[in-house]
Parts: sequence; C-alpha cells; structure tokens
Amino acid sequence: MVLVPSTLMLFLGAWGIRRQDAIWRDEVVTYDMAHRALADLWPTLLHVDVVHGLYYALMHCWFAVYDATFGGVLGDTIGLRLPSVAAMTAAAAGVALLGQRLVGRRAGLFAGVAFALIPVVQQYAQEGRSYAMVCALVVWSTYLLVVAAARPRRKLWVGYAALMLFACLLHEFAVLALPAHGAAVVVARLPRRVRRSWALASVGVLAGLAPLAVFSTRQSAQIGWLMWPDPVQLLTFTVLAVLGVAAARVPVRSRGPVGLRAIGIPLLLLPTLLLFLLSYAEPAYVDRYVLYYVTGFALLAGAALARLLRPAGERGQTRGRRLRRTAAVALVVAALLPVNVHLRSPDSRVDDASAVARAVREVAEPGDGLLFMPSRRRIWRAAHPRDFRGLTDLALARSPVESHSLYGTERSGDAIRDRMLTARRIIVAGDPDGQPADDNDQEIAKRATLWDSFESCTSREVRGARITVYARPGECGG
Repeated sequence: MVLVPSTLMLFLGAWGIRRQDAIWRDEVVTYDMAHRALADLWPTLLHVDVVHGLYYALMHCWFAVYDATFGGVLGDTIGLRLPSVAAMTAAAAGVALLGQRLVGRRAGLFAGVAFALIPVVQQYAQEGRSYAMVCALVVWSTYLLVVAAARPRRKLWVGYAALMLFACLLHEFAVLALPAHGAAVVVARLPRRVRRSWALASVGVLAGLAPLAVFSTRQSAQIGWLMWPDPVQLLTFTVLAVLGVAAARVPVRSRGPVGLRAIGIPLLLLPTLLLFLLSYAEPAYVDRYVLYYVTGFALLAGAALARLLRPAGERGQTRGRRLRRTAAVALVVAALLPVNVHLRSPDSRVDDASAVARAVREVAEPGDGLLFMPSRRRIWRAAHPRDFRGLTDLALARSPVESHSLYGTERSGDAIRDRMLTARRIIVAGDPDGQPADDNDQEIAKRATLWDSFESCTSREVRGARITVYARPGECGG
C-alpha cells in the first residue's frame, strides 16, 4: 500500500529530472543562496527573502555533502532537485497512510497513486524550491492529527505542532493548513479534550511563526510583482476542486472519529480560497504557496476509486461495470501523459538561465560590455558564471554577495550612461518582447543610451529572455 505510491512518485520524480539542464530563475536563487557562506547568508536574509531562510540553510547543508560526494558526477541540477523528489516521495507515502487510516488499505493505495499522478505534484517534485518539503510536512502533520484524534497522546500533539511549525518556517503560507485542520476538528465533532489539544498546538505554531511573520512584512515588496491570479493556476484548482467534491459524493465508510470528508474537503478547498480572498487586500495568490491542497483531492479521489473499482463479485459490482470504470481511469491517466512530458522540458518554466548563458557565450567577444535589463535578471548569471567571463557588467556597483542582496546594486543612471559610452559593443540580456519595462533611473538610462548611441546588430530570443548585441553605429559588421 505504501511501497507502490512511494515507488511511483520516486520514479516520476527521477524521470527527466535534469530537464536538459535547464534551470529557471527561482531555482537559480536557491542555488546561489545555498552556495553562499552562512556568514554571508544571514545578512542577506535581513534584507531579502527571509521567508525562505530556513530552506536556504537546509540546502546549504545539503550541498556541502552533495558537492563533496556526487557533485562532479551527477551535476548541479540533480543536486538542486533531489531534496524535492525525496520530499514528494515521503508525501506520497503519507497520503497512502492517511487514506488507509481514514477509509482502508485499498483507498490508501489509490490515494497515494492519485497523488503521484497529479501533474502539479510532479512539477514541484522536480523544482529546487521549498514547496515539496512544505507539502510533505503538511501531509504528515495531517496524519498525526488524525491519529491523535483517535488516540490522544501528548507526544502526538507535540509532533503535530512541531511538523506544522517546521512547515510554516519553510514557507509562511503553510499556516493556511491550520484552518483546514480546525474545520476537520469541528465538523467531526471531536471531544472537548481533543479540540482543546488541537487549539493549544495551533497557538504554539502561531507563536513560533509570529517573529518571522512580523519581520517578513518589511520585505513584502518582494511579491509586488503579483497581480491577478494566473488563469491556468485557477483552472487547475477549479478542476481538482470540482472533481474532488464529486468524488466526495461517492458513498464510503470512514474509519475513526475523523471522517474522510471532514478532513478531505477542507484541505482541498480552504487553503486556496483563503489565499484567494487574501489577494483582494494584497495580491498574494500563487498556487504553489498552498500546493498541499492537492492532498485533499488525492484522499477523496482515492476513496472514490477504491469504491468504484472494487473487485468484481462484490455487491453491486459486475465484471463489465468494473472493466468500463477501469478503462475510463486508464484513459484519464493516458491523457495526462503529454502534460507530464511537457513538464520535463525546458519550455515548462518561465525562463531558462542555462539557455541565456549559452546564448551570451555564443555572441560574446572579449571586452564586450554587458547589461541586464531589468537588473533583477542578473540572477541568470549566478547559475553559469563562467559563461560571462571576459564581459564587463557596466551597471554593476556591488556584487550580490558584497551587497547582501539577490541581484547586486547598480550605479546611478548617469554613471551607467558614462560607462556605456566607453564600450564599442554591449550585450543585453533582457526580458522578451511584450514585458513591462521598469521606470527607475537606471533602466531609463540604459534604454535611452542604447537608443541614442548604439544600434542593434543581432537579436535572439531564448526561453523567457532576449539576447541582443548592440554596437556603435557602423560597427555591427565587425
């Protein structure tokens, strides 16, 4: 029951894990921060990305072991994503155990398999960010909640609080699992003693999270790029929510004091809906922030499948009906194959820092100037710094490490213009066409100087970026 889902998840996580060595900008941030010395990491977190600080520290320790043992053989991209694969494998095992605990062994088996087959689960199983770890911790904390509701023990509640706090410290929006758990406790009408224990554990989690939550409000500008929720992400949630609620209508017999619907429906719906409502006050909705909602869908779907695909001969189940239902499930799984293949291609992410580095290397000449437009795209350089050797970053004042930042600090607009005018050729690594342009002094100076004093020689679009070579008028032929 546990071995099949976890083995399947491990296989799907390992399948195409290199993604042709493509690495997108958020993963580059992880790689860069994890390879900074701890003495440099802490001052950086005081300025930026403190919400991911614990994850970066864990990845720093992981890479210290991985680089010394496997780095030269397996490569950086595998090392970056292996912890997420392991976390999702643990999550699949936890979902299977939850299904068994709530309904039975077959429901647990189908729930774990359904979890592993969800495309968004496979996507973040192969991503060097914290979301897979958070999902696994929420799954296992939910398991401890269900066990503690049936057999209240202090150590179970302590374990529940510890796992939830760990998840929240890895990413603050894991706290939205608490309302889902609270709804399950209320709907299941658990004894007052259990409700009190859950409330105390939740207060402990909130108290432990409070210092990070308060401090991180100083860095809220980091998610200023968020606008209205992505329609594709909303569609994914809507489809899973509708299918999950439909699956909840299939009659199943729950075990223990916490029923399947009592925990499955709140976990599926509440975290995403609460984050969506929060976005009306300040845009914050991204599906990966509450990725663990798929656990609710997997539990409901697994129980429904166990009921609908029960062996022929059981009450109300003929061989022909079972074959038709099995064929329908097989068709759904087959329909997901193109999506799964796409997720393992470089085109599945918004950009590819490896492709940017290769494109720059192909057009660069010694002594060329280099500009990143906007400056935050300097993160592309962190993944493959060797491909940028021999180029002069004309706008850079202090490197990311020196300035304790993600992208470094840039000179004033006038200073950038003066340095650009000393260059014969400039390579610009910028956003693709159609993206909004930043309006600060530095970006305005870059655009104005290129327009006034240079001409475009060649331009090439790679995944999520455009690489353009500029030269002084009349020198493109050289």
